[in-house]
Amino acid sequence: MRVYKFEAFTSDIVKNIRDGVYKPGHKLPSVRDLKKQYHTSISTIQNGYEHLIILGLVISIPKSGYYVATLSNPKKENILQNTPVVRDAIFEKNVELITSSRGRKKLIEFNVATPGDLIISQKLLLRTMQQIIREKGAGLLRYYPTNGSEDLKTNIIKHAAGYQTRINPQELLITDGALQALYIALSAVCDAGDVVAVESPCVFSILEVIRVLHLKVIEVPVDLMNGFDADFFKKACQKNKIKAVIITPNFHNPTGILLSDEVKRELVKVIQQHNVAVIENDIYGDLNFSGNRPSTLRSYDDSGLVMTYSSYAKTLAPGIRLGWLAAGKFLKQAEQIKFSMGSTVSPIYQETVNRLLDTNSYDRHIRAFRMQLAKNAHFTINLLSTHFPQGTFIVPPAGGYNIWVKMPDHVDMNNFYNQCERIGVKFTPGYIFSFSAMFASNFRIVFADKYSSLKIKALELMGEAVS
Repeated sequence: MRVYKFEAFTSDIVKNIRDGVYKPGHKLPSVRDLKKQYHTSISTIQNGYEHLIILGLVISIPKSGYYVATLSNPKKENILQNTPVVRDAIFEKNVELITSSRGRKKLIEFNVATPGDLIISQKLLLRTMQQIIREKGAGLLRYYPTNGSEDLKTNIIKHAAGYQTRINPQELLITDGALQALYIALSAVCDAGDVVAVESPCVFSILEVIRVLHLKVIEVPVDLMNGFDADFFKKACQKNKIKAVIITPNFHNPTGILLSDEVKRELVKVIQQHNVAVIENDIYGDLNFSGNRPSTLRSYDDSGLVMTYSSYAKTLAPGIRLGWLAAGKFLKQAEQIKFSMGSTVSPIYQETVNRLLDTNSYDRHIRAFRMQLAKNAHFTINLLSTHFPQGTFIVPPAGGYNIWVKMPDHVDMNNFYNQCERIGVKFTPGYIFSFSAMFASNFRIVFADKYSSLKIKALELMGEAVS
């Protein structure tokens, strides 16, 4: 079995917790104290504490430190098995999990899942904003309708109809981005302690919302050929009271996998049979590399159980903080939660997106954007295949802008991230995509910007460093 550097001190802490030396609520030694005591690096200590957090033995309190979690019966590490496991959603963001290169002027980022400055339509967006400001003037300084501009909602509904997704104007809420839409949807159907199902691997932002809402999770494996494991999910529904499932059927983050229409239909049957709310993340749905724009789960649902959300931060620019939520049968609760979080979304963003949708400028932009992303994906896969060690496993994405990579078993991942630090490259480590310890050998790479010679060289150096 592989031994990690941090086990030198985590094994001592685990023993003290189980022997009762460290009791629930006990403040644990600081990172710097452990660094001196065990003669190791700060990053190793932080990785060790993150490992203990994943096991549910330790919690992190920002600006305070690490403490023993309140557990009546601490258990040994569990990995995802073929039977559903309910875990407490204890997850604390740790900046060091995303390889940091503080102080470097030239930083090569492959970890930020947003379109880069060189690939977004800056001229189109700025020109449209200027037109809106000239036309609307001081009207943009007033509150807009609580649930969003009616014209904008009409255009969103028309766009959705193009891929057979029916949205009732009355159920549509305009939100301050996709993450707010997710928070509203989860809050509308769940109370603290309820169980939700998530994909595994699952993007960090979703896990963080779950943690904040004090929910419990069942991790459903994402098969690297077929995507979300519908059979596993069905079994989980039979054995647990699952209130909601959060799923990205179109170009899942981080794997880029597209669920087939057959699996989508099967999932809708399961949720209707067990009365489980679906929170469908469709933020990458417009970014298909080939064929027609894929369908949504909602297009197969007539029960109102499917809530679909999306945003324009991934398709236009990260600064366009505008999303939407089709709340289905949960509109009443969602509307109240939305109002409590702020009565309106930025009028300039609403009017800008509405103009782009109304004039077909959005569709023209998406066609060019998808083509560029497809080229980037192909180019990135070639770079990884050429320069990374033999046995590196790459999942070719069907759309979006993420690639999921698994390193060969012989690669020391601590050394890999140390090399990232030295060269000045940032990837997203695989182990932050789960509440379990499943993906330590994986990382995500984002290709949503044009390649410079510097970025190409950085990937070549990373491959050579670990080969």
